[in-house]
Amino acid sequence: MTTTQLLHVGRAFTPTDELADVAILVREGVIESIGPRSAVSLPAGAQEIRASDKIAAPGFIDVHIHGAGGHDVMEGTESALDAISLMIGSHGTTSFLATTVTADPKAICKSSEEIASYITQQHARSRPGAEVLGIHFEGPFISPLRRGVHPPEWIRLPSAEMLEKFIAAAKGNALLLTIAPELLGAMPCIDAARKAGMVVGMGHTDATYEQARAGLAHGAHHAIHTYNAMRPFSHRDAGVIGAVLTSPEISAELIADGVHVDETAMRVLLQAKGADGVVLISDGISATGMPDGKYLLGGFEVTVSGGVCRNLEGKLAGSTLTLDRALRNIVNLGTSLGEVLRMLTLNPAKVLGIEHKKGVLHANADADIVLLNDRLEVTQVYTRGLPV
Repeated sequence: MTTTQLLHVGRAFTPTDELADVAILVREGVIESIGPRSAVSLPAGAQEIRASDKIAAPGFIDVHIHGAGGHDVMEGTESALDAISLMIGSHGTTSFLATTVTADPKAICKSSEEIASYITQQHARSRPGAEVLGIHFEGPFISPLRRGVHPPEWIRLPSAEMLEKFIAAAKGNALLLTIAPELLGAMPCIDAARKAGMVVGMGHTDATYEQARAGLAHGAHHAIHTYNAMRPFSHRDAGVIGAVLTSPEISAELIADGVHVDETAMRVLLQAKGADGVVLISDGISATGMPDGKYLLGGFEVTVSGGVCRNLEGKLAGSTLTLDRALRNIVNLGTSLGEVLRMLTLNPAKVLGIEHKKGVLHANADADIVLLNDRLEVTQVYTRGLPV
């Protein structure tokens, strides 16, 4: 297989800059150079891919996704993770965090060990599809009052000792923790997570403004699916949402499927946080890319009707959103394409501290590239130089 490609596109978003008539030279899965096509010669033995009618962007990064293609990340098997990887890869997501749910701590550890093994093997296999960057623990350290569909019997008070077991099971791949900062034991748990190099997100929380700011002071700089499963905002009780909207240090996840968050609320978040402060996520479950029916989220069943996922109580249970659809939805609100692409690429990469190699089109970055047509539909995806 040719390991050197010259990709010729009409436009490219790096995403901080927009370039015209661009050549992207890829060698061994890494971007060697990017610049005007007229200034680049085709290397000997290289394949030129002509896509002058297409827009190139960095591959999308999803820091909050539970599954796709009929499978859940907590299955932990190679076949399940391959199916998820290929399904979301075809929609432009080139890397993601495998996101667990509140469950028996032994089940969380078992899934984490299996996901960690998959991460170790995925590069050696060089299979096309979205790359699993690490693990996002969504639960069990969440508020019973704002649990959403997470099983109440497995919710636990934050425990640095229990977190250490999860981290050990993840074998260096524990990257993001969801926690409710108002709970007893939350601050030592946040401290332990930060000491382990994890990003800490406030979510499934009934925190007041003051409690959220205390979490921020300890290093909780991220907000999990903003608005959803959070104490409501009011003019006399701003709550955690007020802290998110007014604290530039906090990056804010958004599920832009038009179901989880009203259009006006999305506009408020976009205006308050700006293009640098929002991270678009899918919160996708196993039903993503599949027909309506019954599916598993972790270990419990949900029903999907009209593409909307709910549990037996009628509560929203994740989504079937893909990030290419999120892109179009936010562009349709009037946000510029370049700004929305930042929310899908550079912003999540910065949250994870990997912006030197992911979420960007520049020399020495991984060749994770999405090609879009004028309708902003995905036409081709490359993960580390491999076509999906």
